[in-house]
Amino acid sequence: MNARTPIALAPADSLTEAERTRILAKSALFAPPAQVDENGRRELVGLSREELTQAVVEFGEKPFRAKQIWHWIYHQGVRDFTSMSSIAKPMQAKLAEHFTIGRPGITTEQTSTDGTRKWLFQMRDKQQVETVYIPEEDRGAVCISTQVGCTLSCRFCHTGTQKLVRNLSAGEIIGQFMAARDSYGEWPTPQSEAPRLLSNIVVMGMGEPLYNYENLATALKIAMDHEGIALSRRRITLSTSGVVPMMDRAGAELGVNLAVSLHAVTDELRDEIVPLNRKYPIKELMAACHRYPSASNARRITFEYVMLDGVNDSEAEARELVRLLHGLPAKVNLIPFNPWPGSPYATSKRAQIERFANILNDAGYASPVRRPRGKDIMAACGQLKTESERARKAPAPAA
Repeated sequence: MNARTPIALAPADSLTEAERTRILAKSALFAPPAQVDENGRRELVGLSREELTQAVVEFGEKPFRAKQIWHWIYHQGVRDFTSMSSIAKPMQAKLAEHFTIGRPGITTEQTSTDGTRKWLFQMRDKQQVETVYIPEEDRGAVCISTQVGCTLSCRFCHTGTQKLVRNLSAGEIIGQFMAARDSYGEWPTPQSEAPRLLSNIVVMGMGEPLYNYENLATALKIAMDHEGIALSRRRITLSTSGVVPMMDRAGAELGVNLAVSLHAVTDELRDEIVPLNRKYPIKELMAACHRYPSASNARRITFEYVMLDGVNDSEAEARELVRLLHGLPAKVNLIPFNPWPGSPYATSKRAQIERFANILNDAGYASPVRRPRGKDIMAACGQLKTESERARKAPAPAA
């Protein structure tokens, strides 16, 4: 079936197009500001190919110029028009008067003892988000954010304690990956199967990605464009807490890998620790996973399960998780809880995590226990929260 066939979007039971429309309308209430700089120049990073072509034509140039500019921005990684050697100098100057090629500003950059790197990025309106790079031996993943703050309030997640301020634009989303590439000097885009330091994108940073779907989709399509950053959809993983109607649309339009923040096997507990479950309960969530079009034994859905001591880590819950996963090409990431100040939870004991994992593994579901990365710089799973937010809540110094 063609990935863009409307049938792929057909909702099940009570899930309707009207619900998707409602979600998108609510998302618009948190729309990012216009992407222009202090001099009124329009930002080109984040424009789709079609939008870039339209901007170039309205500027009075031929459409082929858009292809040239696209190459320089996303393949070569240039940040100014004077570096675009295939474009004549008079046109370079003319472009620079009307357009800009931006990046998020770096407020802080920290590198963990294990090599994990975290940036606090500042956008033009001074809002900030955190982004993390997790290196492996011959590759690495950039964990990007999609919102300033988060609206979900998952009880175990530090990020969820920061209220939603606004959505990020497509340029602010893809700009995080581009700024990470700047940091590691990985331009131009490595060709073919050449090794990449920044080889994967995981949409697992601040915010619920599917509540900022349209900006996210534009950003990921830019990342996957074969004439630019050129990441395969197999190297991109989208994580959601279960915005079921938008899962169908993401599967049909993007087809990237899917990760689901599950964390509980009963509605009673999931209602408490992942409040979104009250709107889209486990039965509807699992049905959406079964519908997800790119899921296969080669591209299994990842279920994220944070291990909370005495809360969700019993052997009975492991067996119920096996039952829930029946018939799905799936793996489970078991995530030892990363404590943060004020959290009501403790990390499951190692022996209990191993018992839980053994039940899943014996049932045929790979269940690696995720090794926390970047804990010393608060870059581990569930720990992201902007320094500016922490600073605002800190007590004022004594006079």
